[in-house]
Amino acid sequence: MSSARGGILGKLAGQTAIYGLSTVVGRLLNYLLVPLYTYQFTDPGDFGVVTEFYAYASFLNVVLTYGMETAFFNFSAKRDRSPAVYSTALFSLGLSTALFLAAITLNAQPLAELLRYPAHAEYVLWMAWVIGLDALTAIPFARLREQQRAGRFALLKILNILVNVGGNLLFLGLGKWAFESAAVPGWLAWARALYDPQIGIGYVFIANFVASAATLLLLLPEFLAARARPDPGLLRQMLAYALPLLLAGLAGMVNETMDRILLKYLLPAEVAMRELGIYGACYKISILMSIFIQAFRYAAEPFFFAQHREADARTQYALVMRWFVVACAFIFLAVMANIAWVQYFVGASYRAGLDVVPVLLLANLCLGVFFNLSIWYKLTEQTRFGTYLTLWGAAVTLALNFWWIPRIGYMGAAWATLICYASMAVWSYLLGQKHFPVPYDLKRLLGYPLLALTLYACLRRVDGLSTGATLAVGNGLLACFAAIVVVLERPRRRAAA
Repeated sequence: MSSARGGILGKLAGQTAIYGLSTVVGRLLNYLLVPLYTYQFTDPGDFGVVTEFYAYASFLNVVLTYGMETAFFNFSAKRDRSPAVYSTALFSLGLSTALFLAAITLNAQPLAELLRYPAHAEYVLWMAWVIGLDALTAIPFARLREQQRAGRFALLKILNILVNVGGNLLFLGLGKWAFESAAVPGWLAWARALYDPQIGIGYVFIANFVASAATLLLLLPEFLAARARPDPGLLRQMLAYALPLLLAGLAGMVNETMDRILLKYLLPAEVAMRELGIYGACYKISILMSIFIQAFRYAAEPFFFAQHREADARTQYALVMRWFVVACAFIFLAVMANIAWVQYFVGASYRAGLDVVPVLLLANLCLGVFFNLSIWYKLTEQTRFGTYLTLWGAAVTLALNFWWIPRIGYMGAAWATLICYASMAVWSYLLGQKHFPVPYDLKRLLGYPLLALTLYACLRRVDGLSTGATLAVGNGLLACFAAIVVVLERPRRRAAA
């Protein structure tokens, strides 16, 4: 049994590595744009525009996919990968996306005025097409995951990011530099035409649109593979399963992005966009935790569904959770041990918000734990509990943001995010142990993050050292954390062997 378990976990680790490679490489390339934005646009208010629109995009991505990816995994597994499941899901998203794009195209100007961008209706239009194209590709990407074609999945994701990064470098790197420079070489004079100051930060949306369109074209073979006729009866069943996930997803987006929307409206107008830009830029510093969690989720969701019939499935879930928490605690400490140089990820005018980084890293850790715990209501088809839990989180988020943002600004938003995700994880654990008990090792699950926090607190007490000495002490503490994990886990590994 132990060798079989090791093989299963090894397979999950391999899939996570492949998804992780695409996610790590893709996200790192994508997030390398943050320095481009924050160094090129020294007014944080400019980056605030990007932060706000991508917050809206997060909500709309959930609306336009409405839980259909998870429904596809569930019904495909139950029907032995019936072609009708794929065709039905693809048809449903295609129809809803077409209706969305038509509505936005016809109402771009009124929406821009509502969002306080009356002179930039094109921002609304460009982002709508980005969101729509991404929604269309959701099910083909889910099919690649379901078929465990991680290589093609990873390649397409990386190509999407490369096109996006290339477009940003072309317009906001080369084009903006050529436009503003007084001494451009003659052979680069053409580059001036790449940048229009009236568009400015809008080139972020243009580059993203080009990347999303290119990805759609590359996924044409997956679209053409949908040869079965959509099944109306099956669609009703899939929607009944998925709609609670939609509500949960919307509430989840309240938890994840509502702070970046509310900052604009809860702070004084003269500082709101600046504060939003600073918060949005420093939020990006927590990318390593987000990257790992995203890579894990791509591999883990199909894995959890595939293994639920195994006799030792719950033991496997507990083991996966423990190592997940170890990895997240390590990432938290690694980022904070190296914050002296990590801070240069954003421009100087944005570094006033660095205090949010440890809070947001811990919030992401709690979010990852909640994702692991959520398997109980997905496997038992009690997805309504996902809605209840995320609605609880949304209520906490809204209440704390309305209370704290006017008083302590973006730090209030960061603390609200942490408390939201931590409370959701606690409630999910308590409910899960009642409906689908899993033998989680609470001492380890709580102990490793507390150990990382203790070591970080020790690092904070080191004053007066040079940057090099501070980095040395921090990474020494990081090595201590790794050593303690090895010592504590070695007996368990020997027992399993």
